[in-house]
Amino acid sequence: MSADTPTPATAKSGGTARKAADKSARTRAREFALQGIYQYLVGRNAAVDIDTFTRDLAGFHKADSVHFDALLHGCIAEATALDALITPRLDRPLAELSPIEHGVLWIGAYEFQHCLDVPWRVVLNECIELAKSFGGTDGHKYVNGVMHQLASQLRPAEVAASPAPAARKPAP
Repeated sequence: MSADTPTPATAKSGGTARKAADKSARTRAREFALQGIYQYLVGRNAAVDIDTFTRDLAGFHKADSVHFDALLHGCIAEATALDALITPRLDRPLAELSPIEHGVLWIGAYEFQHCLDVPWRVVLNECIELAKSFGGTDGHKYVNGVMHQLASQLRPAEVAASPAPAARKPAP
């Protein structure tokens, strides 16, 4: 596997990053799945090789391995369909997305479709956090915009039924 694969230790860190101890098993599964999807997108490694490599990484034992399997293998198996969902919502060609943004959008679209036990706002927030932790400076803003559009398409009733977030109060 590539030494360029992003890891929490090498990823851009922000002031709002969660401490490792605060992360849920599913959050960890998403992080490991993103690392695996990155290996797939950049190196075209086989899913089974990525899976084997990832399970040997430090901290994997704290991840939800079932959710990891669903995300990694599901996203790779449904890559063409996920790209077809994402592409109409982009303001640039798919090839111009960073592999991190691309992978995060795959994870979000996959979870919207297949992980109905996860509320849409949780999927959205987790994807934004992945983009903040592993992506470029403003990648999370782009992911947020695309994910909102996907949520409205893939989970319209759930989105319509949820209250709008409270407006922020202006700073004094």
